[in-house]
Amino acid sequence: MLKRQPMSIGVFPGTAGFFLLPPIENADTFMPSLLQGFLPEPCPKEWRFFLAAIEGEPVERVNELLPDTKEGHFNRFILFPEKRNYKKAESMLDGDLKLLLDAVAWRLNFKQDPPHFQDDTADEIKAFILATHAYDAFQKRDWTKGIQLLEGAAQTVKEISPIFSARLLSEAAATKQSLGFIDQRLIDLYKTALTLTERSKFEDMRAELTFQLGTAYQELADGNKTYYLEAIKCYNKALKVYRKENAPENYAIIHMNLALSYLAMPPNEYNYHLKNAMAIQSLREALRYLDQEKHTELWCSATINLANALQYAKSSHIEDNLWEAVALYEDVLKVRKKETDPHGYARLIANQGTALSHLGAFSSAVPKLTEAKQIFEELRDEESKKVVEDMLLEIKKKKEELSKQ
Repeated sequence: MLKRQPMSIGVFPGTAGFFLLPPIENADTFMPSLLQGFLPEPCPKEWRFFLAAIEGEPVERVNELLPDTKEGHFNRFILFPEKRNYKKAESMLDGDLKLLLDAVAWRLNFKQDPPHFQDDTADEIKAFILATHAYDAFQKRDWTKGIQLLEGAAQTVKEISPIFSARLLSEAAATKQSLGFIDQRLIDLYKTALTLTERSKFEDMRAELTFQLGTAYQELADGNKTYYLEAIKCYNKALKVYRKENAPENYAIIHMNLALSYLAMPPNEYNYHLKNAMAIQSLREALRYLDQEKHTELWCSATINLANALQYAKSSHIEDNLWEAVALYEDVLKVRKKETDPHGYARLIANQGTALSHLGAFSSAVPKLTEAKQIFEELRDEESKKVVEDMLLEIKKKKEELSKQ
């Protein structure tokens, strides 16, 4: 028999993650697997609205299936956040469920302040309210407090609702990362969240967490080969889920990160050309699935990195690689203009001029490099200006040598 209100708050993504489940006979036998994302088969008729929401059926259909109970009216407010629906649900709820309603109402801008829980509040609702206070802290730009509250909420439900805990930890980690708080603690947050999802049905969630862990390793690396290798492992693991057939954009972005990890990894005499070749392979793969108009910045980044990598690739077709690099830079120059991004434009023509110089096309290289030098001078980028000056000096010496032959 049911021992307490069945609670799946925060487990499933989307609307279903907010829904209340009405009590049913023997619900406690279903809950362990439900909390890992597995619905009972067959689904109890009282929970068919929940299944419909998870399967992405129209809200009208989900609404039709809602029972005429306090849980049904709570869920109707989730589906249609209107004042009359809130008032109806409020009139039917008390105790923990009223606290939960008020927390949801705050998130939907129906209440000015989030509620506070009691000592005997159920842990799932306590965690939901703690998370609500975290979002309140974020709105007030108190990032540290918000992150601490999310971690506290995750700890509160770690044992009874591991997926809810993992989602809260994921939010805390993503917030830290977006703010530039990149440290071992960030790595640990992602790892803990991944551990909590090990037995769950949520393959996409694990893949996303694995990808995010990879980006954390990559950002933390700063020349540390071990961290780059860990990032590469994460990206390859995420690619087992994010396939080009079902998630082309994610697939391309992961290949972008793979390539950048290979390129940034400290070289040695054994791995330099191999890692460059691996980067080129991933960049070509990314560009197959990046639309120039839809993903302009990503497309530019991938194209520039591919051109840069081709310039220094060990190959029996060095000249072909260099001409391809020149053409790739030209493609990006059609998008990245001097007027809107002078620094980016200058780097582009400097790289293109360098490739042309390696080809011996000095008459084309010198104007590009000269223009880049002028822009870097105007932008007071002395380091980049010096690199271009050195290249121009090298070209001058080569031309003098050729004239003596």
